[in-house]
Amino acid sequence: MRVTAKSLKNLQVEIQASNHKLLADEPLDAGGDDLGPAPYDLLLSALAACKVMTVHLYARRKQWPVETVTIRLDHQKVPASECEECQSPDNTKVDIITCEISFEGNLDEAQIKRLAEIADRCPVHRTLTSETVIRTTVI
Repeated sequence: MRVTAKSLKNLQVEIQASNHKLLADEPLDAGGDDLGPAPYDLLLSALAACKVMTVHLYARRKQWPVETVTIRLDHQKVPASECEECQSPDNTKVDIITCEISFEGNLDEAQIKRLAEIADRCPVHRTLTSETVIRTTVI
């Protein structure tokens, strides 16, 4: 799996991901031209898409009648001192992603609970909540 990003004019970035081209940009108030999603929008999009796909794959395997899965994500940086479950030092900032999920289909409460658990097991969620190493090489 390889993604290539190349700068264009101003803050625009052309992204080549597999057979698909995307354009990323910053909003006007951040100095961009607002011609595409910002990096954190793309990150949240990847997480939301992965959660939806994971739920659908699981429901399909179980033959559960899931019609639509809707995910809403918000991201914010807050002082660690304002985050009860965080273990970072109080003088640092932590990233909080808030997830709201809803399901359409003839599902009972036990199925809904299980599908919410499965959404949190998607590969992107696991990557974001595990130790990640990024190795950079200048070529």
